[in-house]
Amino acid sequence: MPNLPATTRAAIAVAIAGVTATLFTGCFANPVEQLVNRGVEEAIEGATGGDVSLSGELPADFPAEVPVIDGKIGVSAGGSAGSVEGWMVVITTSSSDAVADAAAALEAAGFTQDASIADVDAAGRLYTNAEYVVVIGGEGGTVSYTVTPMTQ
Repeated sequence: MPNLPATTRAAIAVAIAGVTATLFTGCFANPVEQLVNRGVEEAIEGATGGDVSLSGELPADFPAEVPVIDGKIGVSAGGSAGSVEGWMVVITTSSSDAVADAAAALEAAGFTQDASIADVDAAGRLYTNAEYVVVIGGEGGTVSYTVTPMTQ
């Protein structure tokens, strides 16, 4: 397995924590959900130094060049590792294939799919443009985005 950069490891940790929080909060009543959300937000923020929201909004500094599909934002996070920023967003829609919808939006915005992994049986798809690397993945009506700046 390749040695992943710190930003990629942080983005993966945030994505896992966010998806876990989303799954757990669906099982509890509203006050407990709020407590769980706050605890998860604080834990992720403490571990990554980033800003985390389970409130349904994109991070304030999320790049406008990266289109996201319409839907309910279950978790979003933004932060940095060293001098590199990164963002993660999980969106749920009524679509039966949110990943395909997200891919179409990225392609319409000028992103291209990385052909080196396009045929690999993987859970995610990698898209790039001159400024950003975007990994999307999910199932059914849920899609997650992990966004990092393109390294020069």
